[in-house]
Parts: sequence; C-alpha cells; structure tokens
Amino acid sequence: MSSVPAEFWTFAGLGAFHGLNPAMGWLFAVALGLHRQSRTIVMTALLPIALGHAASIAAVAGLLALVGYLVPNNLVRIGSGALLVGWAAYHWRFGHRHRVRFGMQVGLWGLAVWSFLMATAHGAGLMLWPALMHTCQVDTSGGAAGFSGRLTATLAGVGIHTLAMLATTAIIASLVYAWFGLGLLRRAWFNVDALWVASLAAIGTLLLTDVI
Repeated sequence: MSSVPAEFWTFAGLGAFHGLNPAMGWLFAVALGLHRQSRTIVMTALLPIALGHAASIAAVAGLLALVGYLVPNNLVRIGSGALLVGWAAYHWRFGHRHRVRFGMQVGLWGLAVWSFLMATAHGAGLMLWPALMHTCQVDTSGGAAGFSGRLTATLAGVGIHTLAMLATTAIIASLVYAWFGLGLLRRAWFNVDALWVASLAAIGTLLLTDVI
C-alpha cells in the first residue's frame, strides 16, 4: 500500500465523498426508480450519472492543465484557491436558488448531461485540484514522454475517483430504494450541502496558503 501515491487515495476519498452527496446523483436515481417502480432503473441510471461526473472532472482537469501551461503554476494554485473560496461563498448564499432541474422522463443521455452540469455547478472538479495539480500540470521539460505520463496519471486518477463515486452512489441508492425510502432525507440525513460548502472553502484556503 505504501507504493500507491497519496494523490490516488485522495481521488478515491473524494470520490466516496462526492457519491455521498445526494446532489451528485443517487437522489435522482432513487427518485427515478420509485417513479418507474423499478430497481433496475436505479442501477442503470448510475452509469450515465458516473459518466457525466467523470466528464466534468476531466474537463476541469484539462482546462486547468491548459491554464497551467500558459501561466506559472503558482498563479494557477492561487487562482484555483480563490475560485474555490468564492464558489463556496456563492453556494452558501445563493446555491439553493439555482438548481439544475430535469424531469422524470429524461433519457440516459439526458441524465449524463444533468450529472455533468450538476458536478460542474457544484465545483466537483475544482475540489479535486490539489490532487489533480500533481498529475496534470504540464512539465515542458519532460517532452512527449513526460506529457504522456502525466496524461496517463491524470486519467487514472479520474477513473479511480469515478469508480469510488459510483460504488458509494450505488450502495446508498440501493439502501435508500430498498429499505429507507426518500423519507430518510427528512428523518436522519445530515446537511451535506453545508459540508460541501465547508469542504470547498477549506480546500480553497489550503491552496491559497500553499499548505497543499
């Protein structure tokens, strides 16, 4: 286990955290399954949800890597930290007013688009930047081989994150659909939105202070 880079554990841990958040997909999958009275729909819906989430993470990684190629990495770190803190403040103040809404008749491709928009709007990719910046920032001195290695490491990180998110989402969606029902959100579920906002702010602050 000691040979596994710390960034990959970060990818997996944040994947599980993202999967825990109802806004990242399991709530929609359960609601869709209850609407159509089908457990199969619940499980099937998780695949496009994971695909859309992975696409959002990859898009953010690619964008930040491009910016890092054009400007010094230190400025990318500071800019990312400031954006995360600002995004956290926005969600704390206005996030409840801006929800991405799709109907229960949405198809699988529509569900993937919904997941992409939700992950992007919630800053899921930005939250991964402390781990991503060690794998996807371009090192021009490494040539083509260095670029290929970083691309492979980045794709592996996104894959690990997505698998952890998918596994967590599947477990929670199955339990809620089969045993607890959506009433769990009213009875016992803690405020994940508040935890999400706090996480965005904390990671942004760590980036700004150069702790990570």
